[in-house]
Amino acid sequence: VRQVEIVPIEGVVRNVAAGSITKRLGIEEGTPLPRTLIEYYYKDDALGDPLISEEHIACFNWASQEELHDIQDMAIRVNDFLVGMFAGVGIRLVDFKLEFGRYEGEIVLADEISPDTCRLWDKETMKKLDKDRFRRDLGGEAEAYQEVARRLGLMPEEGGGAVVDLVSHRLRKGK
Repeated sequence: VRQVEIVPIEGVVRNVAAGSITKRLGIEEGTPLPRTLIEYYYKDDALGDPLISEEHIACFNWASQEELHDIQDMAIRVNDFLVGMFAGVGIRLVDFKLEFGRYEGEIVLADEISPDTCRLWDKETMKKLDKDRFRRDLGGEAEAYQEVARRLGLMPEEGGGAVVDLVSHRLRKGK
């Protein structure tokens, strides 16, 4: 973990219509997008993190054109990796948020990736396995997060809590 200079934009990478895009554009939740979409939001809680364009980013010098290309490239690489990883355990990656920073002149990922920052749905049942369980008052947030952890091999299948020592856990599992 390193201290970075935070870039004041959040990138939301979308694969399936859900959340604010469905409200803004009238798209039915669950509609697969024809291609991966990256949206940008200005990081300002007092303003409600408003949607911004690449033109805003350039105009207000929040990131250079080169930095924005780096952010886009990293977002697509992270998306490709996560889509495959989650698909392998029966989870659909709907969308997720990324935050970036500058470290020694380079753009780096500057936040966690977790069910708090992703929309994750069971591929078969479309059951929400993410923070939407809280946002929509569905309950069962802890159980949903544990289900994601179990599918990823980070928690035992039955009885027991979180895996603390991942090295030992992977050695026992032969991974």
